[in-house]
Amino acid sequence: MQIVTDSGTDLSLSKEELADLNIHVVPLNVSLDGVTYKEGLDITAGDFYPLLEKSEDMPTTSQPSTGEFSNTYQKILETDPDILSIHISSGLSGTYNSALAAAELHPDANITVVDVKTLSAAAGWQVEAAARAVKSGLSLDRIKALMRQIGEASESIYTLNELQYLIHGGRISHMKGLIASILNIKPLIGVEKVNGTYVQLGQSRTFNKALEGLVKIIKEKHLPSSALRVQVLHANNFEGAEKLRDLIDETFDCTWLPEGHMSLVLGAHTGPSMVGVAYAPQSEFFGF
Repeated sequence: MQIVTDSGTDLSLSKEELADLNIHVVPLNVSLDGVTYKEGLDITAGDFYPLLEKSEDMPTTSQPSTGEFSNTYQKILETDPDILSIHISSGLSGTYNSALAAAELHPDANITVVDVKTLSAAAGWQVEAAARAVKSGLSLDRIKALMRQIGEASESIYTLNELQYLIHGGRISHMKGLIASILNIKPLIGVEKVNGTYVQLGQSRTFNKALEGLVKIIKEKHLPSSALRVQVLHANNFEGAEKLRDLIDETFDCTWLPEGHMSLVLGAHTGPSMVGVAYAPQSEFFGF
């Protein structure tokens, strides 16, 4: 069995590790100033944000086409009849539905398509765990159960300075966004687990207070000094990410995954100031 995912899952793995774990990443697309780029192939986050800063346009994004997924599946099926295709939330992206449509084009293959109802690092954790479980010889049912277990245990929360990107992308209410912009409020946003959509968890007047608010949200679920698996990602806000990491590190017993840029396609919806964190009890990941 081999794994297919999309670039929105933010796997913190090298190309060599991806190849060893038989993980195939299909890129999401971002368009700016009339040019469409495939994430990780045509453009990186380091290239994208300078272009965004100079542009007078707002970016737009799109999921991989059904044909792109179908082509990826076809290449794998030449040597392996079993595929587990794992994708970011259908509540925030059409990626899952595109993969599902592609799977239907291969009715004789064993293609299982999974909607993880989250995104970024919290989604990537499920993908990596599934791949390592495949290598360990677990059955598909046990792999899916493991993913559900990790999904239930993991949370993804973030904050940001500017709201125009979320408003433009239609991910939050235009009216609430307008009010928040006038009041200069920094929202605390999470991803709920039923439909995999954004939910506002609070708000702060300043960005630094918003970072403290994210830590407070973690403390509502986990006692200080709890052993947590934690990963801080950001759109293009290195300073904010470092501040958030320090705040979390002084409160919990953390096993840290690499800090860095999140998917630039996800960042296109939030703007460059976004800082987020995925976290879960470290005990959920023993053996993976």
